[in-house]
Amino acid sequence: MTFVLGLTGSIGMGKSATAAIFRRLGVPVHDADATVHTLYRGRAAPLIEQVFPGTVTDGAVDRAKLGAAVLGDSERMKALETIVHPLVREEEEAFLHRVSALAPVAILDIPLLFETGGEARCDGVLVVTAPSAVQRERVLARPGMTQEKFTAILHKQMPDAEKRARAHFLLDTGRGFASAQAQARSILACLAGRPGRVRHQGVR
Repeated sequence: MTFVLGLTGSIGMGKSATAAIFRRLGVPVHDADATVHTLYRGRAAPLIEQVFPGTVTDGAVDRAKLGAAVLGDSERMKALETIVHPLVREEEEAFLHRVSALAPVAILDIPLLFETGGEARCDGVLVVTAPSAVQRERVLARPGMTQEKFTAILHKQMPDAEKRARAHFLLDTGRGFASAQAQARSILACLAGRPGRVRHQGVR
């Protein structure tokens, strides 16, 4: 049974770059964010339009309009999550079903893994981390980012220290690409031959 490793990390920690490293090492990765983008251009669009009229253009969700429709309204955000989360879970389960007989390790890349209870669907959790100064420098270098936006994002995320305390594995991206790749290889070596638990829906 494939060992399912949850991959998460706060903004600017290098999670996407880490996922890319694992892909290059031959590990299948399911990207929750990318799945949402795909669903917004497909299955989720008509369902979202029913609940949030005017947020779909040419068959695809207009993320700016949808964002404005749910901004600051927890009930409307919950309504959106009720639509999207089950669809993302279906895609995740289909992914695990596809790779279960092929890969000893599969990764679920979930930005808000702990915040949404996603760790329950994983056999282990890898938290990508970096020194706070490195994180801040990376995030503030992004186009349109401000200190205020950065602070607001951090407030919505579980603190890095808490994530690290709950992790089974840590990968520090603050020491450069070569180090991150070596750490990824080391984690895979630790998982070699370790079976996952037989409890993943959609995996037979």
